[in-house]
Amino acid sequence: MITIETGDPRHPQATALLQQSHALMQSLFPADSNHYLSIADLCVPSISFFVAKKVDTIIGTGALANKGDYGEIKSMFVADTARGTGIASRLLQHIEQVACDQSLTSLRLETGHALHAAHLLYKRHGFVPRGPFGTYPDDPLSLFMEKPLT
Repeated sequence: MITIETGDPRHPQATALLQQSHALMQSLFPADSNHYLSIADLCVPSISFFVAKKVDTIIGTGALANKGDYGEIKSMFVADTARGTGIASRLLQHIEQVACDQSLTSLRLETGHALHAAHLLYKRHGFVPRGPFGTYPDDPLSLFMEKPLT
């Protein structure tokens, strides 16, 4: 049974997944094009952090940064052994519900241009391309997307 619940990025299993994600981003993109949050940055009050668990094992992570009028999706990552099982979709749906509960008007995200599976996931969930937002630079290695919430 898979559950999606509020988690702590400092939990050893969550930290291990986040470190795998960071290592992947570092292998694919130069430092200036990596916009992931550190473990400490995921522990601030404006961030809601979630884990996908199979029994007692964390197999996925995702976070919602409340930016006031919109939410930003951060730290979406699923363990290699759980990819293709719908975990990322379930995490994304949970984050969207929490964003609606927080009365946010839209969800936005930045992802790397080479992460094609992520692009497909977000498109399937109604995200469309948009330009840079917040403090992100206009980086050709980044893809920015948005989804209005009702």
